[in-house]
Amino acid sequence: MWQYILSRLMWIPFLLISVAFITFILGRFGPGDPIEIMMGTKYDPIVAERVRSEMGLDRPIISQFGSYLKNASQGDFGESLRYRGRSVSGLIGPKLIVSAKLSFVSLLISILIGLPLGFLIAHKQGTWIDPFIVTISVTFMSIPIMITIPALLWIGCLKTDLVPCSGWGGLFDRRIIIPALTMGIPGIAFMIRIMRASTLDVLGEDYIRTAKAKGLNFFTISNRHVLRNSMIPIVTILSFSLAGILGGAFITETILGIPGVGRFSVESIFNRDYPVIMAITLIGAVAFILANLVADISYSIIDPRIRYR
Repeated sequence: MWQYILSRLMWIPFLLISVAFITFILGRFGPGDPIEIMMGTKYDPIVAERVRSEMGLDRPIISQFGSYLKNASQGDFGESLRYRGRSVSGLIGPKLIVSAKLSFVSLLISILIGLPLGFLIAHKQGTWIDPFIVTISVTFMSIPIMITIPALLWIGCLKTDLVPCSGWGGLFDRRIIIPALTMGIPGIAFMIRIMRASTLDVLGEDYIRTAKAKGLNFFTISNRHVLRNSMIPIVTILSFSLAGILGGAFITETILGIPGVGRFSVESIFNRDYPVIMAITLIGAVAFILANLVADISYSIIDPRIRYR
């Protein structure tokens, strides 16, 4: 196992360098001159050439990439083109924390409600409970966020005055309720369907029938045999969901005025703020690579029969 983990960790730098190089090339040869973006309406060709020379943008592309990679490995992603004088790390850091808190709470809501319900209705197949809950989950999953947010605001803000209508106050502030429910409700429906399908697959296996024939009680069969094996495909989804908490949610953050990284990412794309785009891309790549590794390790913990070489 440790040899497998070590070999996977050794591949991470190569993957990150590949992602960084592709993003760097697209940023350099994409539409829009970085210097022109920085100077805006005050663009002057003579001054632009001097600034380009000072920033090293007149050097060969490989030399530029090498310098960027060296600085990025130390946590320095350069200076924002849109917000002059401010580092990319300083801009992204607080917004990543905001999006991570919001996404974590919404994911927690999806897991705590969706997984138990999916496990329950799989055991209730053939009764009215199964199609009833599945129908409700599919209905909620199909409702767009643009409808969910106004509906929750109408109930929780205008009619009952339970929560503020917009803004952000942190993890333990009431203003997190509306955005967390907005992002968590579709996740509940998704978790129900995935957990139900996975549990039904396990319930149809021969070793479950053998366990029942031996006279094992429902709790033992469900906990020792059904739940652990049905969680194997769920682990992959949960791992990548955890990695995705850094991505934020553009629509939710924009409508509710949340200063997260999702909204900031889209703004950076429209502003052609390439250093910010590259930093967010690299951070996302690291998160998904580590999530993939965590998922593989979790497989062997859940099912001892799985071994890596």
